Amino acid sequence: MDKHLYKIVIIIILSQLNLHCQMQQEIPEFHTEICQPNNDYEITPVFDYIKTLEGTPAGLPYGSSSGSWGSSGSMWTAQKGTPVGFEITYYSRYENKYYEINEDFDLAYIKEMTNRCYPSNDEFSEEAVKEFITKDEYTKNFEPLRYFYEPFSDLIFGFAPQGMVVVWLGYGGNRIELGRFQAKEITNEQRIQECKDKYLATYRLSERRYEEAKVELNIPDASPEKWDNYRLRYNWKYEIESKNKGFKLFQIANEFFNGETEDNFRPMLLNPVMKQKAIPELTTIFWETSANERYQAKLFFDWEKTNEFLKKQGSNTTFNITINEDNTKLEIKVNGEPFPIKSIRIYPNSITRYRESYKDY
Repeated sequence: MDKHLYKIVIIIILSQLNLHCQMQQEIPEFHTEICQPNNDYEITPVFDYIKTLEGTPAGLPYGSSSGSWGSSGSMWTAQKGTPVGFEITYYSRYENKYYEINEDFDLAYIKEMTNRCYPSNDEFSEEAVKEFITKDEYTKNFEPLRYFYEPFSDLIFGFAPQGMVVVWLGYGGNRIELGRFQAKEITNEQRIQECKDKYLATYRLSERRYEEAKVELNIPDASPEKWDNYRLRYNWKYEIESKNKGFKLFQIANEFFNGETEDNFRPMLLNPVMKQKAIPELTTIFWETSANERYQAKLFFDWEKTNEFLKKQGSNTTFNITINEDNTKLEIKVNGEPFPIKSIRIYPNSITRYRESYKDY
């Protein structure tokens, strides 16, 4: 072959390889999880397919659901693409029913949400962190933003009784509900048999064990009502103050009954905005009053009492939290009246540091 022609061929091949590599790098990745309210409500996928904007194949982890509501507690091989919907058939052993569901996400909304990055900390940040930034901003300024923000990384599926399916988007310490969907019970006998055959073959179960599990794991009249109720939202906010003149509030971390989680940092939490949110199960507050006085308080909520209280409020609710001067007591009131909190615990915080923390010297 002519040397000149040979060089041209090599250049074309290398260009194609480089283009292929760039395309591979440009396709985003995410992890999938399958969770349940608790171990009694375990389900097992039989057929699964995650639809992606790029058309790349994606799916659920192998095996049954695990963990708790909103988090499976386990990771799976990263899937490629931008998730835009899902098609899942699964077996609910405790109900002895097969369900199927085929849904598409709102395209504009999922594009917006998968393009967001939420803050994880601000310790060494030169600037105050924002409520969120875009993936473009994160990519352009990867160093140092990767230390302070988490991009979309997890698509989490939760399965409750009677075909209730909830999907969350995960960003490190932040988890946001994408939506609640409804699967349909499969009643066609031929289709049930197809699903059963696939289920037994995939998980190498004998007919005998299949029949035993139906009896052992059965939960009569299993209902999704509890987890549907957890999705109720109210307009509320925290306003936190301390009698200590050195008080600096740095972070509020919420874990909600509906499976969502959020981290709030300065300066956003210094000017709290009334928002529609679910009921918190646990709120952790981080503050300092000097370099030698760093604390965190954990507020544990009772869902029934809190729901009843917020329902009676009717509109906007401000939880006024006051910390005493020596950081040993925290009170929470609404309209001057004590709020029925389940319990409050205050601990020294010797590890976590923030952008505006008191210096150790």
